Amino acid sequence: MERSAYSAPGEISESETPVPGGVAVRAFKPYALGVAVVAGDLQVELRHDGDGFFSGLLPAGAVPEYRLEVAYAGAVRVIEDAYRFLPTLGELDLYLIGEGRHEQLWQALGAHPTTHQGVEGTRFAVWAPNARGVRVAGTFNFWDGTAFPMRSLGATGVWELFVPGIGEGELYKFEITRPDGSKTLRADPMARRTEVPPATSSIITASHHEWQDEEWLARRTELPAHEAPFSVYEVHLPSWRPGLTYRDLAVQLPAYVKDLGFTHVELMPVAEHPFGGSWGYQVTGFYAPTARLGTPDDFKYLVDALHQAGIGVIMDWVPAHFPRDEWALAEFDGRPLYEHSDPLRAAHPDWGTLEFDFGRREVRNFLVANALYWCEEFHIDGLRVDAVASMLYLDYSREPGQWRPNEHGGRENLDAVAFLQEMNATVYRRVPGVVTVAEESTAWDGVTRATHHRGPSGFGGLGFGLKWNMGWMHDSLEYMSHDPVHRKYHHGEMTFSMVYAYSENYVLPISHDEVVHGKGSLVSKMPGDWWQQRANLRAYLAYMWSHPGKQLLFMGQEFAQGAEWSEERGPDWWLLDPAYGAAADHRGVLDLVRDLNSVYRDTPALWSRDVHPDGFQWIVGDAADDNVFAFLRYDADGSPLLVVSHFAPVVRPDYRIGVPDDVPAWREVVNTDAARYGGSDVVRPDPLKPDPQPWHGRPASLHLTLPPLATVWLRPA
Repeated sequence: MERSAYSAPGEISESETPVPGGVAVRAFKPYALGVAVVAGDLQVELRHDGDGFFSGLLPAGAVPEYRLEVAYAGAVRVIEDAYRFLPTLGELDLYLIGEGRHEQLWQALGAHPTTHQGVEGTRFAVWAPNARGVRVAGTFNFWDGTAFPMRSLGATGVWELFVPGIGEGELYKFEITRPDGSKTLRADPMARRTEVPPATSSIITASHHEWQDEEWLARRTELPAHEAPFSVYEVHLPSWRPGLTYRDLAVQLPAYVKDLGFTHVELMPVAEHPFGGSWGYQVTGFYAPTARLGTPDDFKYLVDALHQAGIGVIMDWVPAHFPRDEWALAEFDGRPLYEHSDPLRAAHPDWGTLEFDFGRREVRNFLVANALYWCEEFHIDGLRVDAVASMLYLDYSREPGQWRPNEHGGRENLDAVAFLQEMNATVYRRVPGVVTVAEESTAWDGVTRATHHRGPSGFGGLGFGLKWNMGWMHDSLEYMSHDPVHRKYHHGEMTFSMVYAYSENYVLPISHDEVVHGKGSLVSKMPGDWWQQRANLRAYLAYMWSHPGKQLLFMGQEFAQGAEWSEERGPDWWLLDPAYGAAADHRGVLDLVRDLNSVYRDTPALWSRDVHPDGFQWIVGDAADDNVFAFLRYDADGSPLLVVSHFAPVVRPDYRIGVPDDVPAWREVVNTDAARYGGSDVVRPDPLKPDPQPWHGRPASLHLTLPPLATVWLRPA
């Protein structure tokens, strides 16, 4: 029965071991003049063996509770000995870690303030299987880990140590001895709090937040996301209103989003990242909300406030790659560990980063547990998974000769497929009501199909709940960019999306990627003068809100910001200031977005059958010469909404539209040309009764006056 700090050759440890005649005690205190063991009334001076080593025999039949009395020049300290404490990780933890199945890995690894064997301190654990030794260094030992070597817990590759007497707020890193004997100082991969960049230390932390969102969590399980209203406001928190903390944002953001009627916010990655210009997409602290805006509990406070306002929280999550910073994950213990050992599989060709080794079970565990961590610990309602296409294909952005086929000779990354399936299945099993969303830009079969249902390709589905419809985004923006006189030649760019609309469960994204890096803002993509640009934008937004699929709109576009987004300044809020001469133009678009969301949420036809073909019917999809699109949306009970989009800058009087004959009258509920939105006010406030004359293959028809560059929604009066 030995209780000791085991170290690899060359490491130093302290221990106590039962031996004939008592308990052998060894300690390493390099600056001490003397060391004694104190156990109750028993005190034994240890022999100085040189170079800071002390040893002796404690006359006891078993290892007692003891302390060390250490004499320095001018001072004597009585301290707890870290090596008298049993390991804090149990056999089940180690077994699950070894199998890559520890679904709450963050509770086992990392730094955790705790009371262990009746003593307060912090337990540390880190996975570093290639290390010759690991020490804990931090503010509590003046960044000298010499006297704090960690125990190696066998074949798992986990190193562990309970350090008594230290707690929240202390900075720390792991000093790792590489296989070649060199040393590297690394941040904790499982750190739940970090210093504010550019500082890189991990911080010991514990959560004290008391959640107040029970009602929200109970309600979010009532409908799956693809059958519920789902209108998303995408936010880059550091620049939404620059200078605000998480707690400041908790006051302003929920109120703003609730006023506009969005059902969810999507936060660009909040996990810690060293370079702000990456917007969070190059993560070094996968388990830590960025310290730029506050503490982890401050971030929980923001999520809680959004939930209490009835707003769901989706978070961008980046499991595809990580940066090469020498203090983070790259060659963490001296050899490729989180990244693939094959250089052709490790280096991401586009971003100068490293790709995760999805085939290694401990790495998969690190990422699957991370997805669960955000959902379980921070009550996140959805994960939008970034850059899925770059994970799925071995030849992504690679030329011939720069990649190796899989075992079947194909280009699919089988390890990444298995990881995504495991992640999705685990999240949906453990956290009811959460949705996962794939940013996947190819035609991969079955992104939102269940993992156990095989498709034509032979693969099971990836198991996502929703997928970004990048094709709709590209095609529709291309159509809108053309002058109206040329749009008839591009009509199919708006109708093609309905050819594949039910192949996946889609989100229609107008994200930050479309309004940055020279692409211009959404309104600036529109042709014509300022009036026409705003009219085009309003018509487009109403078309988007009524098209099958969920909606996502990036901040600033809701009020027709003219400048493209910059993370350095955020949205141009001054455009809404009444003192600004054109403020009414921008407020008109903002008012439209508010009304679109309001009518959308109250109209199940716009969201309940998004993934069912019987929820949509074309009335006219080939009126290219008129720049007109007209269709019906239906809810589960057959109640319709009529949508007519007119993308020409002229008024078309007496325009006949075919309609069903079972609706006695129709009423406009949205008209983007209304004066209050900045339009020319070609509106119809009174109910419209259909004629019995068949049109467009329908038994009845309406005579409409189509406003210029406008979308009109009508529902039964």
